[in-house]
Amino acid sequence: MAKPTLSPSGRYVAAAGTVNDGRAALVVLDLENLQDAKIVASFLDADVDSFLWVNDQRLVLDVIDLKSGSAKWIAPGLWAVDRDGKGFRQLVEAGYDFISNASSGVVDRRLPWHWLLHSTLSDGSDDVLVESYSFGVDWTVRSTTLARLNTRTGRNTNLVAGTPASIRQWWVDSKGQPVAGWGSDKSRSTSYWRNAQGEWAVWQEGPSFVEDRPAPWWFGADGTVLALASEGDGTRALFQVDPKTRKLAQDPLVRLKGYDFSGSRVVDADSGKLLGIHYETDARSTIWFDRGLRSVQAAVDAQLPRTVNTLHCRRCEAVPTLLVEASSDRQPPSYFIYRRDTRQLTPLADSRPWIKPQQMGQRDMHRVSARDGLVMPVLVTTPAGKASAPLPAVVLVHGGPWVRGANWEWERHAQFLASRGYVVIEPEFRGSTGYGDKHFRAGWKQWGLAMQDDVADAVQWAVKQGLVDEQRVCIAGASYGGYATLMGLIKHPELYQCGFEWVGVSDIELMYSSLSDVGEAWKEYGMPVLVGDRDKDAAQLRATSPLQQAARLTRPLLMAHGGADMRVPIKHGRNFYDAVRKTNPNVEWVVYPDEGHGWRMLETNVDFWTRVEKFLDRHIGAGAAAKAGSQSPSTRKISSP
Repeated sequence: MAKPTLSPSGRYVAAAGTVNDGRAALVVLDLENLQDAKIVASFLDADVDSFLWVNDQRLVLDVIDLKSGSAKWIAPGLWAVDRDGKGFRQLVEAGYDFISNASSGVVDRRLPWHWLLHSTLSDGSDDVLVESYSFGVDWTVRSTTLARLNTRTGRNTNLVAGTPASIRQWWVDSKGQPVAGWGSDKSRSTSYWRNAQGEWAVWQEGPSFVEDRPAPWWFGADGTVLALASEGDGTRALFQVDPKTRKLAQDPLVRLKGYDFSGSRVVDADSGKLLGIHYETDARSTIWFDRGLRSVQAAVDAQLPRTVNTLHCRRCEAVPTLLVEASSDRQPPSYFIYRRDTRQLTPLADSRPWIKPQQMGQRDMHRVSARDGLVMPVLVTTPAGKASAPLPAVVLVHGGPWVRGANWEWERHAQFLASRGYVVIEPEFRGSTGYGDKHFRAGWKQWGLAMQDDVADAVQWAVKQGLVDEQRVCIAGASYGGYATLMGLIKHPELYQCGFEWVGVSDIELMYSSLSDVGEAWKEYGMPVLVGDRDKDAAQLRATSPLQQAARLTRPLLMAHGGADMRVPIKHGRNFYDAVRKTNPNVEWVVYPDEGHGWRMLETNVDFWTRVEKFLDRHIGAGAAAKAGSQSPSTRKISSP
């Protein structure tokens, strides 16, 4: 079962579940009779992806095709259905005609494929908010249109007449009316705010891509306005905003030391009150403003002491039941129903019932100083059991690179590697977001330089801690992580015995070409600041471009690319493979023709990670030790958990 969602009344749960043909269908359970599960929407050649309750009777859903490669893009469409399977209607075209529903229904008044769900409402109606995307010639979003859509009739009402042009993101109030928006025009971005008289005015304005400015977060029914803004230390916090003066409060409502605020709100559907906020630092947690839910949280945590437990509800103050999501670094999400009257937890489902937590590796977040003193978070996964000697390791470099990469949760790649006996090191090198503006800006124009040194410093720290055998380390990653893999093997060959990368960047110059799908504005205004200026920084870009340095890569390498990757076109991989194999015979190359920028199909994942398992075994694992003809003190030794 995936993504279970509680209905407003708390009586029903909607979830994605696999049917006989392996496709994901929408299933509804009545909590008064958990054995009575009904498939209410399914498709012959697509999978139900996301879904939300419109009200206690009706749901909306969209689709994805999990049996096709990631190169096969489809617009997700939008459908609505009652919880008993009746009233099925397609509201938005899916973009491809191959999708066939296995439920019967009406398909008239469908909106074109470029309409997507914006949000649901809490007014008890059958309406939702949808938005239409307008694209430029480079397929970047230029603007969006917001409308209210009736899920039974298919009729829609435009909500943005008289609003500023070129809005790309909308915020709405408790009644579903637009009250703020954000848009950009090449090098500049602007946010707008509507006052009580319905007049729109500029709130924030400045350069795109590189400047951190306050941004709306929530408009409450009681007039409360919350926004995200940076504090003095550069981390983003959650502030109250005076709706008249539009000035931030002096002190934040929520401050997360060492982390940018990232979270979601819990708002009661009946009263519109902000009851709590789910947030994330190294792990997920919740701040409850409501005393009753604070008490429920304590009761649930007492019964599930080994997991992070997140409460979900819509009519939180009125319903007798809550949905509990329990998870940890070793346990994928499990779901329970909590009944307030009895304070009892009833197991509902596991997302991955075949995973046994006692067999999983432990994940811990550390703060590590780089060689120049910058402190970076590093998440380390150690195999289950107690090691009697330092272990072989894989340093897994996240993509982006301007994203947060590591989270304290069950993570499939890290756990796969840990289950094979490897320590997994995931550094949040400079340039990673989520840790403040200073950490982000320290990575500007540092591809192959300080960003690369941070990865090496994380490995050397793990060696000094006695966790890792310095003679048995491999570097790996995808996208930017693939770039860092290549540059790591080039720049620090003494540190890494091997490397594997997928969909990785190999040619910085090629990133500025028309081949990539990242958008012309980003190439013209973002990349010169964050990566480097093609003219002013030409020498640096040549020195830090793996393709230009291919002859220096002498360690074993596994490369995998998607045949239809539009983000990092396969030309990156082919050019580098052709260059490096002239001087390095230990390079493996595989192409997955139907995949794009990452793997979607099960068979692709099985093939790739099987190759990885064998590759690591040969070069730093048990196979490498056996080939050396001895069981050295550094060979993996694990006692039972």
